[in-house]
Amino acid sequence: MLTNRSKLVVKKEMTFAERIYLPAILSGVAITIKHLFRKKATVKYPEKQREISDIWRGQHVLKRDEKGAERCTACGLCAVSCPAEAITMVAAERKKGEENLYREEKYAATYEINMLRCIFCGLCEEACPKEAIFLTDRIVSTDYARNGFIYGKDKLVEPVDQRVDVTKRQTPAVLAFKQQKRLSHNK
Repeated sequence: MLTNRSKLVVKKEMTFAERIYLPAILSGVAITIKHLFRKKATVKYPEKQREISDIWRGQHVLKRDEKGAERCTACGLCAVSCPAEAITMVAAERKKGEENLYREEKYAATYEINMLRCIFCGLCEEACPKEAIFLTDRIVSTDYARNGFIYGKDKLVEPVDQRVDVTKRQTPAVLAFKQQKRLSHNK
């Protein structure tokens, strides 16, 4: 015992109503009837879509720079920061003639995210020093088979002609920081 106080426990006899469990059954029925007349929380998804927050984290995208080259340099920080270990990548060195495809000498030859393991925490986005990966407001498609949920570069890299806007995912302080060209990160 931690204190010198003792507590006397008394076994209280149940009344007749308590023994037949009638009050418990009636209170359960009352709760059920009360919920029958409440507004439904279900949204009929394809016809009607629920409002999504501006900072909602959805499907990933690998960004390109202004010239159309992939930003990812396969540093592996996104994979290390992922608590679900959903990101895998294989690095390769850029060959001659591929200068317009990749920004740096090193790039991700394969970049895969297992969307079934991903918890959409956004830590990969925060860890990336080159601002190559972002979580968008797009909803990840659903399926009944597991094999289609490992997204490779074919699904992750944004097309050159259809850029994905991620400015609403960034705070004004981050956008102001990006405007400072004297910093090596922004060159």
